[in-house]
Amino acid sequence: MKLYYSPGACSMAPHIVLHETGLKFEAEKVDLESKRTASGADYLRINPKGYVPALELDNGNILTEVGVIIQYLADQTPDQSLLPKAGTMERYREMEWISFISTEIHKTFSPLWKPDTPEATKQNQKTLLAKRLDYLAVQFKGKQYLMGEHFTVADAYLYTVLNWAGMLKFDLAPWPILQTFMARVGSRAAVVKTLAVEGLTK
Repeated sequence: MKLYYSPGACSMAPHIVLHETGLKFEAEKVDLESKRTASGADYLRINPKGYVPALELDNGNILTEVGVIIQYLADQTPDQSLLPKAGTMERYREMEWISFISTEIHKTFSPLWKPDTPEATKQNQKTLLAKRLDYLAVQFKGKQYLMGEHFTVADAYLYTVLNWAGMLKFDLAPWPILQTFMARVGSRAAVVKTLAVEGLTK
């Protein structure tokens, strides 16, 4: 398998999951401005959507979208319990979290990255994001991870998007329970390795 990624982008979630699973893979960096990969390939020929991640399977198929890729990877190593068994209510609960992270946190952060986003729009996004984090903090009470006491792929995705807070100067101090979560996940060997590979180690 080959993961196409950009340092610190949402592709970091499947990058973490790949290191968690121990599956054999290559990682190739993508320049999102030029749409070229580190080897010089035209990324738009690999993923016409033009953004990361993309996962090239051994049979040549290409998977895109964070939520799909992390579930696919977890299903390759079911013994690691990175995702509940298909058809169970627990599986749907985790899918619910992945969807929430994607639509309510990931996409709420998105306009904050763009320099041409009006300041009023950025403030509205930050207000909405704070509401979402208020909800999230309540859900973490009495739990170490989103699904309870066990790390899952949803945690890798949440860590990835909340990691943007520091880059965007969005203070997580009002949510100490989320800061604790970030420290807990950030200490995992797979996360430490991913940050190093992506050149994000402080």
